[in-house]
Amino acid sequence: MAFLWTVTTENGTCPLLTVQPSRGLVDEKFQIIIVNLLPNQEVTIHCLHQSEDKDFWEAFGHYISDEHGTVTVAKDESLGGTYKGTEQMGLLWSMRPIPGSRSGLRLRKTNILTPMVIHVSVYSGHLCQGFNETTPLATSVTERWYVAPGVQRVNVREKGVRGTLFLPPGPGPYPGVLDLWGGGGGLVEYRSALLASHGFASMALEYLAPEELRTVDVHVSYFENAYQILQNHPKVQKDHLAMLGLSFGSAVTLSMAAYSKIIKPQCCVCISGSHVVPVDKSVFEAFEEIKKQMYKVRMNEENQVIQRDIILPIPSDPALKVDVGRIKCPLLLVNGGDDQNWASVESAADMEMMMEKAGNRHLLTVLTYPDAGHLIEPPYTPHFRATNFMMQEMKEKIVMLWGGQTKPHAYAQEDSWNKILAFLKKHLYFSSNFAVKAKL
Repeated sequence: MAFLWTVTTENGTCPLLTVQPSRGLVDEKFQIIIVNLLPNQEVTIHCLHQSEDKDFWEAFGHYISDEHGTVTVAKDESLGGTYKGTEQMGLLWSMRPIPGSRSGLRLRKTNILTPMVIHVSVYSGHLCQGFNETTPLATSVTERWYVAPGVQRVNVREKGVRGTLFLPPGPGPYPGVLDLWGGGGGLVEYRSALLASHGFASMALEYLAPEELRTVDVHVSYFENAYQILQNHPKVQKDHLAMLGLSFGSAVTLSMAAYSKIIKPQCCVCISGSHVVPVDKSVFEAFEEIKKQMYKVRMNEENQVIQRDIILPIPSDPALKVDVGRIKCPLLLVNGGDDQNWASVESAADMEMMMEKAGNRHLLTVLTYPDAGHLIEPPYTPHFRATNFMMQEMKEKIVMLWGGQTKPHAYAQEDSWNKILAFLKKHLYFSSNFAVKAKL
């Protein structure tokens, strides 16, 4: 816990602000308590974070201290600000770029070996602006990490595969997760790092490199090689592997689970995905099929791209979608009811019918969160309703509408993450000897 400064109030006391833990995992709740205020004093609790891109993000809540001059964020109600109500983690999930920032920003951690540093301050009165021009009553700093102590990061450059493997502390072997992000491309590590902090050997796989998309094609064998690399690692329990996909990564996950003779996961998790547009040959061919439907893309009044219609109506022709009736392992679908990027809810309903008909409906679990959007990420990540995006199909930069409302989306991220972890543990852990979440 780090106190940067305090200011003496008019009654001669020094307000004290504590944030515990001062170092914790990003999916771990923190406790914010302020003492030594005046009774029934109006205060604003403000958090500030500078991203790796040097943009500033903030959130704030308006509180009134109790008769003892204390504010406890986990118990007390925010009366205004970027969030309202009793929300222990509202200061994180309601973060937004400060006024005057660049438009269309998205907060993503790229260097997971460094923490997210969050400055938490308390100000007198109910403020909505001018924080950098006002002296706070007290300030504290907390670090939010994606990697627990002892988690090992290993670069994977083998058989043409590019990725990063995260290994939990200790000798293992551990259950493995092959982690695939979506159509934005690049190597996204933070979810895998967090999974390793919960006891899974997780490999973040790069399969879409934006700068090379025009010249490099990725075939089914690429994913099979990646799966085998993970499977054959000495610290991985080779018969206890899962695949986890987000958006287009879900299409890959479903396709591999249904058709591959090499990839035989014990369970799969698909977030905001669809079985439409199978990846049965190459990623390039799948994107070519998507491009044929781009005429269905809409724009809203704010010139934000709504892409969900390109796979609607869900095809009746079985050749145009993954035959999910072939899937033989437990499957968890996580969807947002206000997904404006992909018709994930409609896809889930069709998959349920297909699996019912094939006799494997008992393997399917569907979580649908009303008013949540497309980008369902680990807990307490800010909600991004629309952000800048490089559309690979059209090779142009646009503003993509992901959908969702902030508070319901925050709930979806917290609830689904806990259920994803429980699902993976249920189907991958073969004993209680595996390491569980390491504490910072």
